[in-house]
Amino acid sequence: MRKMETLLLLSPELSVEERETILTTLTGVIEREKGAMLAVDPWGMRDLAYPVRKQMRGYYVRLEYAAPSQLVAELERIIRITDGVFKFITVRLADDAAGPAPHSEPSEPSKEVM
Repeated sequence: MRKMETLLLLSPELSVEERETILTTLTGVIEREKGAMLAVDPWGMRDLAYPVRKQMRGYYVRLEYAAPSQLVAELERIIRITDGVFKFITVRLADDAAGPAPHSEPSEPSKEVM
């Protein structure tokens, strides 16, 4: 299974209960399709850079999960037919995201002669 992340932009007109219903549905799809939820990270209401469906604000939520590849297609299908979801993007996360980042050795400062 691969680690995936889906970022959702929800309508600002949705109530808290409607947002929770959407998130419950999506996490249920992930678990039904043999995936595992790792994190649900609500970013909250944010201003948008440009109007989306005539709205200048939106509610962002990040879903992180481990999933087989066929789950992503089913999840995105469900997202497309769900009312209240303006936009979404799904990306594959690096498997060793928690590993140390490579770095180079510091070089000696150059001595400038004027």
